[in-house]
Amino acid sequence: MLNVDQAVDLEIDLKGMSCPLPLLKAKQALSRMQSGQVIRVYATDPGSVRDFASFAKISGHVLVASEEEQGVYIHTLQHK
Repeated sequence: MLNVDQAVDLEIDLKGMSCPLPLLKAKQALSRMQSGQVIRVYATDPGSVRDFASFAKISGHVLVASEEEQGVYIHTLQHK
């Protein structure tokens, strides 16, 4: 599990993109990351909540947090 003091290694702003682009862009970024590294994704597509939860279950990456702030969905994943 992610320690709250642990830094996020990569943040990507995918606001304004529609499904499935936020997840595809996040998958591309994760493929370039090392085990244990953390990515935070900012998206405005409400479908991204379902997409990121399903992706984490299937891929084995850890969905550390999935939050919504003023219409922006913030997904934090840790590379497996």
